[in-house]
Amino acid sequence: MIARDGLTSAEAAARLHRDGPNRLPTPKRPSPARRFVAGLVHFFALMLWVAGGLAFLADLPELGVAIFAVVVINAVFSFVQESRADHAAERLRSMLPAQVSVHRDGVAMQIEAADVVVGDLLLLEAGDRIPADAITRTAHGLLVDTSLLTGESEPTGMAADDALHAGCFVVEGEASAEVTATGWGTRLADIARLTTDSAKPATPLTIELGKLVRMIAMVAVGVGVSFFGIALALGEPASNGFVFAIGVIVALVPEAMLPTVTLSLAWGAEQMAKRKVLVRELEAVETLGSTTFICTDKTGTLTRNQMAVVEVWTPDGTAVISGVGYSPEGTAIVHPSGELDETTLRTRIEAMVLAGVRCSNGYAHCREGVWTAHGDPMEAAIDVLARRLGLDTDADRATIRIDARFPFDPRRRRMSIVTGGELLVKGASDAVLPTCEDGVHETARHAAEAFAERGLRVIAIAARPVDVPPTSPEEGEVGLRLHGLVALQDPPRTDVSDAITACRRAGIRIAMITGDHPATATAIADAVGLRSADTPVHVGADLPADLAVLGELLDVDGVVIARVSPEDKLRIARSLRARGHVVAMTGDGVNDGPALHEADIGIAMGESGTDVAREAADLVLLDDHFASIVAGIEQGRCTFINIRRFLTYHLTDNLAELAPFLVWALSAGHVPLALGVLQILAIDLGTDTLTATALGAEPPSSRLLLGPPVSGRLLNRTVVRRAFGVLGPTITLMSMAAFLVSFLAAGWRFGDPFPGGATALTASGAAFAAVVLGQAANAFACRSTTQWPGRLGWTTNHLLLPAIGFGFVVSAVVIYVRPIADALDQAGPSWAGWLVALAAAPVMLAVDALDKRRHQPGDDRHGPSGPVDRTVRAAS
Repeated sequence: MIARDGLTSAEAAARLHRDGPNRLPTPKRPSPARRFVAGLVHFFALMLWVAGGLAFLADLPELGVAIFAVVVINAVFSFVQESRADHAAERLRSMLPAQVSVHRDGVAMQIEAADVVVGDLLLLEAGDRIPADAITRTAHGLLVDTSLLTGESEPTGMAADDALHAGCFVVEGEASAEVTATGWGTRLADIARLTTDSAKPATPLTIELGKLVRMIAMVAVGVGVSFFGIALALGEPASNGFVFAIGVIVALVPEAMLPTVTLSLAWGAEQMAKRKVLVRELEAVETLGSTTFICTDKTGTLTRNQMAVVEVWTPDGTAVISGVGYSPEGTAIVHPSGELDETTLRTRIEAMVLAGVRCSNGYAHCREGVWTAHGDPMEAAIDVLARRLGLDTDADRATIRIDARFPFDPRRRRMSIVTGGELLVKGASDAVLPTCEDGVHETARHAAEAFAERGLRVIAIAARPVDVPPTSPEEGEVGLRLHGLVALQDPPRTDVSDAITACRRAGIRIAMITGDHPATATAIADAVGLRSADTPVHVGADLPADLAVLGELLDVDGVVIARVSPEDKLRIARSLRARGHVVAMTGDGVNDGPALHEADIGIAMGESGTDVAREAADLVLLDDHFASIVAGIEQGRCTFINIRRFLTYHLTDNLAELAPFLVWALSAGHVPLALGVLQILAIDLGTDTLTATALGAEPPSSRLLLGPPVSGRLLNRTVVRRAFGVLGPTITLMSMAAFLVSFLAAGWRFGDPFPGGATALTASGAAFAAVVLGQAANAFACRSTTQWPGRLGWTTNHLLLPAIGFGFVVSAVVIYVRPIADALDQAGPSWAGWLVALAAAPVMLAVDALDKRRHQPGDDRHGPSGPVDRTVRAAS
């Protein structure tokens, strides 16, 4: 125990020196420079650095500079869009107040929150944020909002010797409290450690891209080294071998792939923002589309996070209340019982509700046209009910005279006032009913139990006349006459049921995880259609410790888990991920931070959420609507499919770019290279990048949510078959045909040595043009694996035509602008070369149509914007 007047200044200074300031330590994070360097030294980048270095050794500085530029551009993209380091622990510091009141040296004083020490005597009142963990020494009507830590939406009544935690709010009353822990020793700090100690799990896209990049890199380097050996075996100088090896590596590596992925994710993030989903981590766009299990909070996500009176019970009848939020707009539909008429019953209900308003501190108020709760949300809901009944509560509050007040006490669980010769009481039904003596106790108890079974919170209002105000609540709160019961709930959002149905059609399981009472959670889950009659309801304290057992227990669609702690939510996320689920976890409080960080996709609330939750999350719902998650899932699935689309597109022309080196090797060097390394870079970066990006912005199908998530490997059998077995060989044949036809038109005949000079330059230009034109047709072909472009509509992707047009402009420049064409060793094609090059586009479309007709799936699900394009999910 401390002295009655708290610590002395000298004692406080000594403890501050011993324990340090009341702050949470700032976690160390990689510097911006280190994060940028990381983008320059990953496996993909190192391979290109080596290729660029070899180009300089081979006396090709232009090629070396071009390759190095590709590495730097990729690194800049990665740096700009890289996942931001977790700021949750820093945001936790902002949960502590700047100034607090304490008792030191026998007087009350204001000090910095950072200077609070163990043993300080805090002086708390309504509106204060608690600066440190403490034990109450005195408490008068103390109500504390602990939702940030516990998830419990109802303020908690506190008495002497109860524990208070840093970061919580005092809603009502006043107290003095002795500080027991500060800074890193608080409960808030424990949650900070849970949030920051574990690494964020790698996203499915990160894993897949890593596999793809390593595979491409190893194949490119392996083939490049092989060609270097072939060149030496054919008697070529080592410098020429270097050039060929570099050319093969550049041909096989889709240099623009990683920037295209980034741009596609950024496009998806922009589309999500239009649907009220803010993306904090770009890869979360695709991860959300891969979701198989959603763990959703109740308050504010499935419900409105606004308490509302839904029904009033009196011994003489009931009233059903309608209306939204805290706005006074709404009606009360009165249902009399027995011989009582509707007007008389309404008058009695008005008297009861007015008594409840007078016996409250909270109320609804309008600020800038928006009605919100001031103080206890349940008391504000009673005020709203009075306004909907036509009562002027503002005027009543301004004129009423309070002769005595007995604040809410957590032991009594009721409060009372004396006004106008009458004692008014309001509190929990099971705390008020035993004090009533008007013969309706049993009937009222059954009514209260019926409300509770529906998950409603029940408040009883009673009164009795008094001549002299009592001196204590024990003296006054006896012999009461029951006015009636008020049933309240946080009503479900109107669009939640449809969103839950959409999730189930999409093969996604849903669980409700909340800190609320099981009955309340069950009632809401039933109301929105989340659970069925035989779906289990669990309590956090009863969950098994073993993660495997826990995962098996909870891997049920519609399961409800109530009274959960932050550690429980963390374990739930881990157990479901261990069973192979891609887990999306929603939350809004400080207590949700660890689970949001642990889940594959953390989703925070934008309107009602804390900064801690938002910083720990990957996505933020700007409108707090569960339905917005469904919209985000649709866009995420579309993004994954779009990545497969432009991956097919990139790999197709990579085969055409490798073919000249393969022909050169098979001909023992007699057939010259149709495409040089700089031409390949011009195709990859100058003409392909924007087109691939446009494919990454393909709009989602209207039937995209019919069936399980689109998942599996990015480079699945369908991508491999179309890129390397159908589209790639076609564009390769057309490019090599344009190259050979150009020589034939110039008089060359089979068996003769290939001419050089202008003829070789025009032939190379024809091969280049054929690849560009074939890729333009390929872009339309890659929009779907099942439908030909004409059925999809040639203009339904509004970005594709401008992107292809830009590619044509770039191609014209590099072919016909003499200095650039000379640097790339090409010239404008001859008429014969142009004929074959122009034929590349219709030939590509024809081959694509035949392939799609041959491999048309039986499950052809497509919408107005095109088919679902699941790229043969069974093969994934």
